[in-house]
Amino acid sequence: MRNFALLKCTMTTSMHIQQLNVGEILRSRLPRYWRYIPRFVIRWLEKVICQDEMNRMLKANAGKKGAEFCNGVLQHLDIEYDVHGAERLDKGSRRVLFVCNHPLGGLDGMVLIDWLTSVYGSGVKFVVNDLLMAIEPLSDVFLPVNKHGKQNRAATSLLDEAMEGPDPVIMFPAGLVSRKGKNGKITDLEWHKMFVQKAIQSHRDVIPLYFSGHNSSFFYSFAKLRTALGLKFNIEMVRLPKEVFLSAGKRFTISVGSPIAWQSLRGGHDASREAQHIKSIVYNLQANEHAKHP
Repeated sequence: MRNFALLKCTMTTSMHIQQLNVGEILRSRLPRYWRYIPRFVIRWLEKVICQDEMNRMLKANAGKKGAEFCNGVLQHLDIEYDVHGAERLDKGSRRVLFVCNHPLGGLDGMVLIDWLTSVYGSGVKFVVNDLLMAIEPLSDVFLPVNKHGKQNRAATSLLDEAMEGPDPVIMFPAGLVSRKGKNGKITDLEWHKMFVQKAIQSHRDVIPLYFSGHNSSFFYSFAKLRTALGLKFNIEMVRLPKEVFLSAGKRFTISVGSPIAWQSLRGGHDASREAQHIKSIVYNLQANEHAKHP
């Protein structure tokens, strides 16, 4: 869900309606350099992150929280989705950990929140980059993880409490939006092992999900150019708000895999290999779905 990370950098509150304001956040975050930032750079950033479109969407969903906010955004963008394999879910067993590929960078997360809330009711939790805690309407759903430094004690406590608690938890183990590989296929980068360790520690079965979808060709080309130039900062992420609106009117598919018993998971030194194995299970769901619905 990293497409909304920019909200951390651009969100202010006006008349109780959250609004994006690139200029104001630059002024507050970079007070010593603010005077040197040309106005045309600010206007360019406003266009790149679709500030006006985002503000209209936020205003249309003012006052909504959690799954209601997600549903409002999906309706605003005329997004629909289908779920295949939902019969594999045991609605009476809420203490499960959902893991999913991350093709879109925001809308995929909102769809999952909307769908799983319709299945389990309130209480669904989502492990996300701590930058996303700035999205106030989803702050009760999100569990923050610091992916660029040391995890603070409060965030670790929140995550542990959620994993030991009674509600479903969702993770994007890759932590970053899918990229296009040399073979032309769009897939996640390496999956982090944390979800394997947490599932074992909390005695939660893992349910693999495959989310169909992709961003624009420009996004992947931009990412490849950045890599070719040797730049480590994922500057292509600035494009993700635009990708949200390019997805308007689309229909996505979620494929549900069979639950993986926590007792069968290999932890310790084998946790990383186990994570990649489960990633392969997720992408096999894609192949199986194509075979059923060519």
